[in-house]
Amino acid sequence: MIKYQEIKIETENIFYREAGNPKNPTFVLFHGFPSASHMFRDLIPLLAKHFHVIAPDYPGFGKSSAPDHREFSYTFDHLSQIMEDFLKQLKIGSFYMYVFDYGAPIGFRIATAHPEWIEGIVSQNGNIYQEGLGEKWAGRKDFWEHPTPEKREQYRTAFKPETIKGQYLYGTLPGTVSPDGYMLDIAYTHSVGYADRQLELIFDYQNNIKLYPVFQKYLRENKPQLLAVWGRNDPSFIYQGAQAFKKDDPNTRVVLLDSGHFALESHATTIAQLIIEYFLG
Repeated sequence: MIKYQEIKIETENIFYREAGNPKNPTFVLFHGFPSASHMFRDLIPLLAKHFHVIAPDYPGFGKSSAPDHREFSYTFDHLSQIMEDFLKQLKIGSFYMYVFDYGAPIGFRIATAHPEWIEGIVSQNGNIYQEGLGEKWAGRKDFWEHPTPEKREQYRTAFKPETIKGQYLYGTLPGTVSPDGYMLDIAYTHSVGYADRQLELIFDYQNNIKLYPVFQKYLRENKPQLLAVWGRNDPSFIYQGAQAFKKDDPNTRVVLLDSGHFALESHATTIAQLIIEYFLG
């Protein structure tokens, strides 16, 4: 049974999904953009047979509180701190973590601050290397270095239905991706203030890239078991980002799947099997 719950962190309600026996090892699932914990709807039941699974929504995403961007700091530092406090409040002292997209800079901030918490890592298109940045990041670099209101407005295209649908379908075989995920993500874009809070995070993403050397140092010093399972056709975080983990962590296994950015949509069963075999086998 999956439970759907809320907990208050700072002044915000954090929604999360929980499944599995709490006596089993805990697996924390950190979602990406433009999604929320529903992206793990197929994975959670598969992992819950072996793990205690927790999947939160960040503030401004999914069913968690979404305060106005003028009253809440939408930065990755702040979201990471809230997720750290979330784990502390749930008394989760050690866990495996699954990081995807935005979940990577959030999860690796937590791992860097608390290496003793981390039992192992799954990075599914969760990049922390320059080698993993696709061509679109050149345009964002220009926005970060020379920001203008006009350039900021251009990024509202990231929230258009066709853009979100494209993120799900690009690089996948026809008929292998359910519409459920992208239609729910599209529905969330209609919530009050959605674009403004997400634009704050797009601008702040530059600070994640600046922290890549810190995240890589964490890997070199701690060498956690790491499974880099990647949709190899992802144009945003290209598969060279998966291969780069091996430079810093000898305990890395890389698996490239014939899928795109949201590889879970087409390969949840395969990814679950890889996780169970790698960490429990």
